[in-house]
Amino acid sequence: MVSYGANEADLWHRAAGYVAKLLQGAKAADLPMEQPNKFELIINMKTAKALGLTIPPSLLVRADEAME
Repeated sequence: MVSYGANEADLWHRAAGYVAKLLQGAKAADLPMEQPNKFELIINMKTAKALGLTIPPSLLVRADEAME
């Protein structure tokens, strides 16, 4: 019903940068490990309604996406 996690598009974009570095000859062991820096909050309103739950407006305002 509610998901908070890393933005997948950003993860793929950053992975492409890693691949480019590897193809240019960098050693995998020399590349730093990175953590996600963009997160998103998604709320599934259809599931909340099916469960009879009311999502507070303050949470809906903060959500990146409210799926119907």
